[in-house]
Amino acid sequence: MAYWLMKSEPDELSITGLQTLGQARWDGVRNYQARNFLRAMAEGDEFFFYHSSCPEPGIAGIGKITKTAYPDPTALDKNSHYFDAKANDEKNPWSAIDVAFVETFPKVLSLGYLKQQAALEQLPLVQKGSRLSVMSVTPEQWAAVLALR
Repeated sequence: MAYWLMKSEPDELSITGLQTLGQARWDGVRNYQARNFLRAMAEGDEFFFYHSSCPEPGIAGIGKITKTAYPDPTALDKNSHYFDAKANDEKNPWSAIDVAFVETFPKVLSLGYLKQQAALEQLPLVQKGSRLSVMSVTPEQWAAVLALR
């Protein structure tokens, strides 16, 4: 099993929203490196659910991958914020995955708090200039974050 961290704005999809839904499509990723990480995910992989662009950015819980990468339908939807005019049915460069709820943390592990943890200094999330919405997490980093909850 591999581990990941994925960011979502809570007004788009939050950990409590995923809990209510049970599972959801993770779509709208428009960065090629992040998209490649989506394509590398396997069913059963787990991810930290990170709330971004909100008053308290941080890791809010855990989800798991339930369906591997497939063409992102939002790229073809003219009414979607994630519409890509260059995409079509034959050539859609963007991918989506399906995810399910696993756990909500008792408190959000804020970015500032995560940056203070020596065990996480190599985690791309805490490194200056890192803006990816999807990133890999090592087993050691996964265990270090779990110990903080």
